[in-house]
Amino acid sequence: MNIQTISLIISDSIRAATPLILAALGELVTEKSGVLNLGVEGMMLVGAVAGFIAASVTGNIYLGLLIALISGIAIAFIHALLTITIAANQVATGLALSIFGSGLSAFIGTGYVGKTITGLQPIDIPILKSIPLLGKVLFNQDILVYVSVVLVTLVWWFLRSTRAGLVLRSIGESPDAADALGLPVSRVRYLAVMFGGAMAGLAGGYLSLAYTPLWTENMTGGRGWIAIALVVFATWKPERILLGAYLFGGVGAIQLILQGLGVNISPYILSCLPYLATILVLVFISRDNTRIKLETPASLGQPFRSSH
Repeated sequence: MNIQTISLIISDSIRAATPLILAALGELVTEKSGVLNLGVEGMMLVGAVAGFIAASVTGNIYLGLLIALISGIAIAFIHALLTITIAANQVATGLALSIFGSGLSAFIGTGYVGKTITGLQPIDIPILKSIPLLGKVLFNQDILVYVSVVLVTLVWWFLRSTRAGLVLRSIGESPDAADALGLPVSRVRYLAVMFGGAMAGLAGGYLSLAYTPLWTENMTGGRGWIAIALVVFATWKPERILLGAYLFGGVGAIQLILQGLGVNISPYILSCLPYLATILVLVFISRDNTRIKLETPASLGQPFRSSH
């Protein structure tokens, strides 16, 4: 394997990891508030199709990304309304949301299947780009690659060093105690779910506007479910989202590159690699059940009704 191939694998791994980072980061914040949203896949699909249609009609890729983000928030609002205001079962609602998003995206994207646009272009960072080998790999990416890393840093700082982050975590641990102290439990949970929807929509928009700038049904290919698994893999720590996403992104990139190089392996086996990696990692980390219980927000998935 030559240097060019290695560089290609690293570059594609970074790009493949970006939607996973965005979606998993949003789900992490949502779950930190005590709300479980299994509808990430559906929100990503709606974001992908809405962003692609907006960019196709207006010719503005950044407007497309904004519409993708807003679309994710709109779908997430449905989940928040049902699970926070009405106190419906979070697992059932999330699964229904995923199915709804898949069907809705297929319906509104019917006339755009197979169409392509000019995707988000890479940004050169002049001095850093000249670094041997890694320069062109790390510092010649599109803007959302850099934004994803910045967002991980900001979420880490928010949860660790701000009062609002402490409030969010306390609500995720014990909403009853937080409510007794006068904290706005429902409002904070709504905001957390909205943030999760925004990140999922943006992740979907990245797929249709940057990673593969076209629209096709179910183009997320299960990435929403991998993002949810990433949150568990990261034990609800933002910095570990990066590690997990680049791991899974690398597996997916290797699969595509091996297919492109004509390696004599069944394409069906290669397509299974990212999901096989997900299963193996989850099995491995589930062995440490005590640690997972300690890190999991105590009220995750439990409905809450204010006593006020």
